Amino acid sequence: MSTVPARTRTRERDSDALSPALEQVLSQYSALIRQVGWRHRLSESDLDEVFQDVRIRLWRALRTGERIERAPASYIYRTALSAALDLIRRRRARREEEFDPLEERRAVADAARADHSMELSDLASQLAHTITTLRQPRRVVVRMHLAGYHRNEIAELLGWTEAKTRNLLYRGLADLRTRLLAHPSGKA
Repeated sequence: MSTVPARTRTRERDSDALSPALEQVLSQYSALIRQVGWRHRLSESDLDEVFQDVRIRLWRALRTGERIERAPASYIYRTALSAALDLIRRRRARREEEFDPLEERRAVADAARADHSMELSDLASQLAHTITTLRQPRRVVVRMHLAGYHRNEIAELLGWTEAKTRNLLYRGLADLRTRLLAHPSGKA
């Protein structure tokens, strides 16, 4: 008498019959499964993956060789379609993980900001250097103007008339503009 429980013997018998039944059904419906893959533009290696997925799904869902052999073509078709679509979804999800457009845009924006801040830094250096080449009264007025002071405030702080401040500011800005345009490299 056998010491293996009856339930285990039944499972072993079913699993022995399961593999040939799976292979028979996959062979019988291989054209149908391939059509599903071709409709969704899957490669041969992708078709192999779909076949394997169909094999696993049939084995899990139907569990016995007898039930697998009796599975209708529509069930095999739906299983193949589901396997193909899941494969496509997994690939898209993987591609999106690898290539995150938002992350790409952030990287581009960060690079642009770095370039922009570098340009601003260069421009500020060039501007500061060029301002030092202005004559003293114009240099003072232009610096204060660029710092955000209004013309009337500059006149009041320096004890000058508004007309003198305006004249020195306009001439200083004109000199600054001319020197910056004449020497774009920043060596005024």
